[in-house]
Amino acid sequence: MDFPGTALTLPLGAVETTMLVAVRIVAFLVIAPPFSQRAIPAGVKVALATGLALAVAPGMDQVEQASTAGFVGALVLQATIGAATGFLVYLLFSAVQAAGSLIDLFGGFQIAAAFDPLSMSSGAQFSRLYQLLAIVLLFASDGHHMVLTGLVRTFDALPLGLSFAPAELASTLTDGLTGMFVAALQIAGPLLVVLFLADVGLGLLTRVSPALNAFALGFPLKILLTLTLGGFAVLALPGVVSTLSGETLTLVPEVLR
Repeated sequence: MDFPGTALTLPLGAVETTMLVAVRIVAFLVIAPPFSQRAIPAGVKVALATGLALAVAPGMDQVEQASTAGFVGALVLQATIGAATGFLVYLLFSAVQAAGSLIDLFGGFQIAAAFDPLSMSSGAQFSRLYQLLAIVLLFASDGHHMVLTGLVRTFDALPLGLSFAPAELASTLTDGLTGMFVAALQIAGPLLVVLFLADVGLGLLTRVSPALNAFALGFPLKILLTLTLGGFAVLALPGVVSTLSGETLTLVPEVLR
């Protein structure tokens, strides 16, 4: 590739290889946390993807498409791979936010849902708290480096020019969705059991004293229990985020094998 008026000459194969690598990385960063947050400008994501592509592309076998249609098809394939692996990482870290949503639901905070500027959606207090803490812990523990390392390893598991099995990927994503709900229950499980027992106790108290207004007593009691015991649940988040970050190193590349 020659530029008129300059002495700069770029091999077409290297340019196409870099573009294919960059497309996979951009598609991954748009969906995978923590880079998918709207608080991170799009220009930062593009700059990060370009820098990673320039670092990864020299180690890849150059791929030169014979036609424009073939190159466009390769770009779509790389975007699909990046989006699929990014969605898998999104499922892993959604377990933390889902745990906060369960606590909001059982603790009575769901009725006070407010707008979340990070995800551009509504979320109650514990849901937003858990999401923000997960992002902070991810950066504080260098978990974002593990996420990027898992992304780079996808090029070893599935180099450019090769396709993947859609059925196996769909099965893995389905299992990841199921695992997300299980992980959310494991994170919020102890607190949910306490809140459920509080509801049972209020129900028995109403049976003993029908004149007692269980609803008037239930809301402040459950809020008090949630705020008191919620701090102990937060103590488990560093270990959870560290485990989820480690899983991206192995799970994401294995999906494409």
